[in-house]
Amino acid sequence: MSPSFPCLRTSGTFCVLDLSAVPGAKRTEVVGLHDGALRLRLAAPPVDGKANDEIVAWLAQSLGLPRRDVQLLRGLTSRRKQIQIDAPEAVVAAWLGGLGLA
Repeated sequence: MSPSFPCLRTSGTFCVLDLSAVPGAKRTEVVGLHDGALRLRLAAPPVDGKANDEIVAWLAQSLGLPRRDVQLLRGLTSRRKQIQIDAPEAVVAAWLGGLGLA
């Protein structure tokens, strides 16, 4: 677990990011931290996997990674999700720091 970000931890060769998703917003944006997870508003409805696709695409673009490096681990139908990110923890922590969360 990253000391600065309770929502980020390393697991083997990748990072795991805990998310709290709020679908149906006007735009996709980070709201802050909520209960140990990064709270993310999504500009996608929670039907047919659209919200999950939006999370993966948005995170990949925000981190400057190919989409194949960002995968949903847990929470297919839940608001609480775990995302696997194939990048060093320092890269993801720097991105989180740039969001003004630390």
